[in-house]
Amino acid sequence: MASMLKQNKTILLNHAQRDLMRAAGRANAELLDYVRPHVVAGTTTEQIDRLVHQWTLDRGYRPATLGYQGYTKSCCTSVNDVICHGIPDKYELRDGDIVNIDVTTIVQGWHGDQSETFLVGEVDEEKLAVTQCAFDCLYMAIEAITPGCPVSVIGDTITAEAHRRGFSVVREYVGHGLGRSFHQDPSIPHFPNRQSKVDRLFPGVTFTIEPMINAGSRFTQLDRTDGWTVRTKDGKPSAQFEHSILMTEDGPEILTQTSLGPARGHRFTNSSDD
Repeated sequence: MASMLKQNKTILLNHAQRDLMRAAGRANAELLDYVRPHVVAGTTTEQIDRLVHQWTLDRGYRPATLGYQGYTKSCCTSVNDVICHGIPDKYELRDGDIVNIDVTTIVQGWHGDQSETFLVGEVDEEKLAVTQCAFDCLYMAIEAITPGCPVSVIGDTITAEAHRRGFSVVREYVGHGLGRSFHQDPSIPHFPNRQSKVDRLFPGVTFTIEPMINAGSRFTQLDRTDGWTVRTKDGKPSAQFEHSILMTEDGPEILTQTSLGPARGHRFTNSSDD
């Protein structure tokens, strides 16, 4: 789930705490793989939420979004022009949709957080391209960061690649530090700003990178009725991918890599193109 935090104090984890974050990340990745086969035309986003909720409780974990600042569901499901924080409901996924599923699991008090954009059936070229861009931007940013580097390396990398492909980067919602708290320092903007040039990613910091890439303009619109759903202002599609990252002495470690989902270098295609 995206954050709008301001900078305060970054927490650096010791080796025992890092292992607890690894366990939370693994559990969260297993959850996303469990949900994966159900993300098909005909499934409602509410059904996806129920699957997330039950899987989590059955293992003695907790869904971090449920009850968070009044949020009423156990995951976020953002379809087509919804950028983030889409609330699961009776909407039935249709052929041609893209849907981002964002799950966060609390395991022994520690948070694993990630999201993935799924293609539902055959999608148009614009949706395919923006999904690929968001995925590539995530991995390019991970590859660009090094121990002690400025946070701005992330925003510089993502913005340059998205703009090169003719897409835009959402600015209102950003990545965030992660640990015992759902959202903590440092703030991880996906565009360079003044604070991100000062903040650094020292070994022991855990955080999310979760670029939200719009096919049209970067501008957003918050649903005034539910107070959560964020859409593109121009109605064009948006895609997002997110991983929880631990910065180690040797470089970034992905904590939420799934076994069945797309990995570094994946190319998205429609099924008929395979």
